[in-house]
Amino acid sequence: MEKIMKEFLVDSIFFGAVLSLAAYEAGLLLKRKFKLAVFNPLLVATVAVMAVLAALNVEYKHYNESAKYISYLLTPATVCLAVPLYQQMELLKKNLKAVAGGITAGVLSSLLSIFLLARLFSLNHEQYVTLLPKSITTAIGMGVSEELGGTITITVAAIIVTGIFGNVTAELICKIFRIHNPVAKGLAIGTASHAIGTAKAMEMGEIEGAMSSLAIAVAGLLTVLWASVFALLM
Repeated sequence: MEKIMKEFLVDSIFFGAVLSLAAYEAGLLLKRKFKLAVFNPLLVATVAVMAVLAALNVEYKHYNESAKYISYLLTPATVCLAVPLYQQMELLKKNLKAVAGGITAGVLSSLLSIFLLARLFSLNHEQYVTLLPKSITTAIGMGVSEELGGTITITVAAIIVTGIFGNVTAELICKIFRIHNPVAKGLAIGTASHAIGTAKAMEMGEIEGAMSSLAIAVAGLLTVLWASVFALLM
């Protein structure tokens, strides 16, 4: 019976997509009911999907065959991030120097922290460059990792973990460091935790979402440029 069930799930073209969406919906329900950061929908969905795959002994490649169709929505969803940015264009022009300085500082801080931690934990060059693009969106990060000689699968995992962590802790960190300016909040979240963090920024406000959307693109570009420089340090 177990073998038949596994074969059914592996051969299904909807299993991965349905499981992913159901897990995310469960996360939304838990977040609405308990209103705790730990019940972040992305975090709940990730843990739930991993648990189900482990329990049913379904390999990731079989799951991904039916879940990959959801990723087709990633491109149009990313393009849609330009809408709130366009609506806040005047605000962007007024804060152009602060925006440029904030994103640049965020990118350099991320790369420098990875360099220092890599030296502290005696990582080799491959492991080091694998983690350099952790704070940028997956599409760009995979290319950077491959170009520098890193392990792409680990880079993707690091990017996802970084995004989820940023999504879960964004509001708390802003409170701890008393960051009240919506422009500063958006830039910090987008620069540190790319699109997954931007989802939280949009929940926080329209300005935060717009600035975070901008930060994704600019931080990605700056990381491509600076990661090559930092890769030479180890």
